[in-house]
Amino acid sequence: MKAILIDDEKAMHLIMKRMLAKIDDIEIVGTFAETAAAYTYWSSHEVDLIFVDISMPRENGLDFARRLLDSGRGTKIVFITSHKEFALPAFEVYAFDYIVKPVVQERLLHTVQRAIVQIRLERATGRDPEPIPHEVQISCLGGIEIHGAQGMKTKWKSKKSAEVFGYLLVHKGRLVSRARLIEDIYGGMPDKNAEIYLNTTVYQLRKLLDTYGLKKSLHSDSMHYGLSLNGVQVDVLNFEEGCRRMSVIDQTNIEEALELERLYRGDLFGDQVYAWAWNEIERLSFMYTSFTRRLCVALLDREETNTAMRLLLKLLKRNELDEESHMLLMKTLAMQKNKEALNRQYLHFADILQSEIGVTPSIEFKSFYAQLLADMD
Repeated sequence: MKAILIDDEKAMHLIMKRMLAKIDDIEIVGTFAETAAAYTYWSSHEVDLIFVDISMPRENGLDFARRLLDSGRGTKIVFITSHKEFALPAFEVYAFDYIVKPVVQERLLHTVQRAIVQIRLERATGRDPEPIPHEVQISCLGGIEIHGAQGMKTKWKSKKSAEVFGYLLVHKGRLVSRARLIEDIYGGMPDKNAEIYLNTTVYQLRKLLDTYGLKKSLHSDSMHYGLSLNGVQVDVLNFEEGCRRMSVIDQTNIEEALELERLYRGDLFGDQVYAWAWNEIERLSFMYTSFTRRLCVALLDREETNTAMRLLLKLLKRNELDEESHMLLMKTLAMQKNKEALNRQYLHFADILQSEIGVTPSIEFKSFYAQLLADMD
């Protein structure tokens, strides 16, 4: 497996070379101090794995990863960084792994071995790929369903088969060890029983996927599982990609943004509450809220107050303590010259704050309300 290193600290090149030299089946084919030269090399050479620092001059590692993601080549990216706070943005660009400095040999070995296994599986399954039926779609927002031809409804053999499917889907093609899967899904069960249940569940899942032409999408070896859904429409992945693509919402893409908002039919997996999914559920919920607020600002710029109000009420139904959405709703009412409704909305939010957490509106909120009233007089 061919790998390159990108880090603006020359000392890290030496450290990583020494550590990787102790690992079989990996060859360092290039080291770079910035991403431009690395990208040029990557564009014309075979590269399986890239180790890249996030904090880099000119172009940071996250932006570099986004450029590679757009190519569709599937090169595995491992971020090596001193900053733990970048973990979430890193996995939003489909990072294979995220290692915090100082790098530990055992941790690096585990990452490289996982990458080797996954790359070999991808190459093996890629030799004779089965065509994916175009009508197959997967919904994870508001529930978990696979949709096939003629509206065929998913018949999960068990609740655990749906959970394992969701678990692997959330990992976006990355291989997951059997041990981790057992711990997260069958935690508390005796190891022998958990192994039996997992084997049965995977068998059920393979049978189900086969009915949709997706049997080869579930990869496995003796120690790992992975779910590759290339060519399949997955609502949560489409939503994430749309949010990244529309970092700015204006009059040129507002209709597309409205379509994307409609795609979010509910939180990840809906009423299926999986403990291991909480962080992902919260992350996507925050992404939806942030995206919808930006969409409402664009709608108000176009004076589409009714549509903005509908979306803001939807946000407030999800979180009645969302101050920013309350402010946008009050701005909407002010634009509609509805002073009575504006006053009611302010008092309503003040009552919620007092009853739920025992505080009054912030100074910024009160000032915003006063300014809206002044502008209406």
